[in-house]
Amino acid sequence: MARFLSSLLIFATIGLMFCQPADGAVRRRITIKSTPPGALVYIDDQEIGVTPVSTSFTYYGTRKIQVVKDGYETVTVLREIKAPWYQIPGIDFVTENLIPKEFRDERLLQFKLVPLRIRTSDELIKRGLELKQRAKQGVVAPLGTRSRSLRQNYPNVPVNPVPSPANRQGPVPAPLPQR
Repeated sequence: MARFLSSLLIFATIGLMFCQPADGAVRRRITIKSTPPGALVYIDDQEIGVTPVSTSFTYYGTRKIQVVKDGYETVTVLREIKAPWYQIPGIDFVTENLIPKEFRDERLLQFKLVPLRIRTSDELIKRGLELKQRAKQGVVAPLGTRSRSLRQNYPNVPVNPVPSPANRQGPVPAPLPQR
């Protein structure tokens, strides 16, 4: 019996040595820069900071990124952040728990902001008359709908946009509900 207990103690000690957590981990960081700097950044509608700005992230996938600066067109994109090889499910358990090396996944996104186009008085008057006509017809913007993916929530947001003030379109108006 004593021999069995000593063998059990040896196996338990060896098992604990192999079960010790590794010092390795995965550090994920995204840095966003803009030209010119000083733009406010939102990721998934949460304010991150002013460019250049860095933040940690936990999950990979598609993110809605907005870059806003006074006097410049607002940039809104859906950017997919793909997992590197060492974060593929199954492999990630080994890299995060058993390998005593720190993995760093650092992403850099750069945006060039386009100056805001100044509208002429005639354009503003024409837009006001269009809005007035829509209001008389009872047309308003559609109510928000809940979707499962960012692509469904933001169908008109380009994945890799080419900044062009001429390509800007607003939401399609829907009629007011009848009472």
